[in-house]
Amino acid sequence: MTQAKPTRPLPRPGIMDIHAYVPGKSSAPGVAKIYKLSSNESPLGASPKAIAAYRTLADKLADYPDGSSTRLRETIAKRYNLDPARIVCGCGSDDLLHLLASAYIGPDDEGIFTTHGFLVYEIAVLAAGGKPVIVPETNLKADVDAILAHVTERTRMVFLANPNNPTGTYVSMAEIKRLHDNLPAHVMLVIDGAYAEYVRRNDYSSGMELVRAHDNVVMTRTFSKIHGLANLRLGWAYVPDHVADVLNRIRGPFNVNGPALEAGIAAIEDGDHVAYAAEHNEKWLAWLSEEVTKAGLTITPSVANFLLVHFPTTLGKSALDAEQFLTKRGLIVRNVASYKLPNCLRITIGTEEATKLIAQALHDFVKQ
Repeated sequence: MTQAKPTRPLPRPGIMDIHAYVPGKSSAPGVAKIYKLSSNESPLGASPKAIAAYRTLADKLADYPDGSSTRLRETIAKRYNLDPARIVCGCGSDDLLHLLASAYIGPDDEGIFTTHGFLVYEIAVLAAGGKPVIVPETNLKADVDAILAHVTERTRMVFLANPNNPTGTYVSMAEIKRLHDNLPAHVMLVIDGAYAEYVRRNDYSSGMELVRAHDNVVMTRTFSKIHGLANLRLGWAYVPDHVADVLNRIRGPFNVNGPALEAGIAAIEDGDHVAYAAEHNEKWLAWLSEEVTKAGLTITPSVANFLLVHFPTTLGKSALDAEQFLTKRGLIVRNVASYKLPNCLRITIGTEEATKLIAQALHDFVKQ
């Protein structure tokens, strides 16, 4: 039987299986003052030096930026003692994750990530024509043995957010090394270190050492979190030489804009601002964790700049109820039902004022 000819252009198979990424809310109609704690943005903002550097490009907006991000790569390399030729910059780390998937995953190839992993992993795999393989976690933490059990001949990539968003949990460097040691050489391990600068654990590593030593490990990082440059969309990856060659062939020729490049350079160089942001987070993450627990709610211990708060059915009030209650007070938090966590909310560590307000609001919610 002859099939009817399409009456309009059709996307290739798999594209319509993608659920578009839905960012956290940013408004509360009718509320005078908003505290946005839904997108893990830095409560301290960008470094004043980064802001000043950004403004220097105001008179040069007609010029194309450096298509190789040379000075930014060199600045990152100096900061972390890396080879600048193995650094690739992008329009946020999301851009780099998509580039990696499109370059190494084809039709019916498999990309592995865990149940509550960053939503972009599934989108990137499907967009590349691949098959997402979702691996169960143990206590909301990536399970190395479970990941290895799901590796097949079709596996091309394993995505691991470390720390993970939205759970805030992490995998020790010893476990990541064990994971890598047991992966076939053709499988790429992608370590997403978006929140790496916040971690204060002796057994943690962002994965740079593994990238230095192996041909099938890459690490992605972002300027959106501790550097406070989310609005500029800037990220970078440290990769083997052969991967850098591939990504530089397929990325956009000017995939990082000039103001972002200048701000990124200044942000990397301002180590004091990064240290201050890390200290602020360490203090208020611990404080909020204690206060939420005092309120009678359960948390998942976090090493990042956010907290996953659980609302058990025994409470008689849901996470959605809590979200609506908080929104009326101008406290915008992240509903994480799309992460298969319908009974939880993710709360970013904000300013001292915002953190104290969210703690009091959760106490009031539980008591009402």
